[in-house]
Amino acid sequence: MIVDADRPTVEVVVPVYNEERDLERCVRRLHAYLCSSFPFDCQVTIADNASTDGTWPLAQRLAGELEHVRAVRLDQKGRGRALRTVWGASPAAVLAYMDVDLSTGLEALLPLVAPLVSGHSDLAIGSRLSRGARVVRGPKRELISRCYNLLLHATLGSRFSDAQCGFKAIRADAARRLLPRVRDDGWFFDTELLVLAERSGLRIHEVPVDWVDDPDSRVDLLTTAVADLRGIARLSRDLVSFAFVGVASTLAYLVLYLALRAPLGAQGANGAALLATAVANTAANRRWTFSVRGAVGALRHQLQGLAVFAFALALTAGALGAMHAAAPRASRALEVTVLVMANLVAAFVRFLLLRDWVFHPSRPSGPTTTATTAIEPTRSTR
Repeated sequence: MIVDADRPTVEVVVPVYNEERDLERCVRRLHAYLCSSFPFDCQVTIADNASTDGTWPLAQRLAGELEHVRAVRLDQKGRGRALRTVWGASPAAVLAYMDVDLSTGLEALLPLVAPLVSGHSDLAIGSRLSRGARVVRGPKRELISRCYNLLLHATLGSRFSDAQCGFKAIRADAARRLLPRVRDDGWFFDTELLVLAERSGLRIHEVPVDWVDDPDSRVDLLTTAVADLRGIARLSRDLVSFAFVGVASTLAYLVLYLALRAPLGAQGANGAALLATAVANTAANRRWTFSVRGAVGALRHQLQGLAVFAFALALTAGALGAMHAAAPRASRALEVTVLVMANLVAAFVRFLLLRDWVFHPSRPSGPTTTATTAIEPTRSTR
């Protein structure tokens, strides 16, 4: 392991809290692997987030004994806080982390970081749920993990297979873009980082891993599950906001349609009401659902919103045409019912287009306040 002291290619962070039993075994095994089998310049950082046992003195001793190993102490708990602090100050080109129990085989580290070093991916995750992974763990943890990831897919539309595996890496330029937007400082940090990366259009590389469950894991499953559900609810706020905007837009559309039905006819009233509400809908979602402020990009967003309007117009006009062909003397109530149903389908497609095209991936992030954390570094003197 040859290291550029000023700018290593890869920095591997091992976040720890009260891990004096496993820390030395983990760090020495990781150090030996990096020295013998890893082709990139590398720095190892032990990130002690407010341990109350002998973890910190042990971390200091390891940093003094092992070349290219350093220790950093934070005065507050939280794995996410530890990663944000160390990654945010790192000079390395690629930032990685792994759990101290080394449940994931170290042979996966090179496939994890290589696509990031080459620039072919922006973020990489170890996956216990993708094809090719070999996992040894109890049915309880297996069920919880699969249910959690299915919940992410259903509520947030995520496409990555495993959010919780403690084996991830990210390019430094991508980290600088995402870290100020990640609000969680605990176990949900990983999930939030991945969701924001996916929504920003970053390339996520998945590596099937060999993973053996640690029977002495100190993770409180209930507390972690509750925190994860809160995080999912927070990240799902765009769906809630979109729903409120959608209800208001639909009501306004129906009022305009009924007011214009007599002078313009069904198709004319439909087009005019949709056009009027489409402009307001795009502006409202821009501000409240996707948190985009200011005039920059507003015209482009409205023009793209009109393309979305064209789809809604085609869908509702087609529904009206089909209804009138089948029932030429359809009542006004049937017209409204058909239009509401067509608008529900259009609303679903509108959300996907607004999220994944109009305001993604180039939408700017809003102002973010990041809490500062005191750190105390110890670096190897070798």
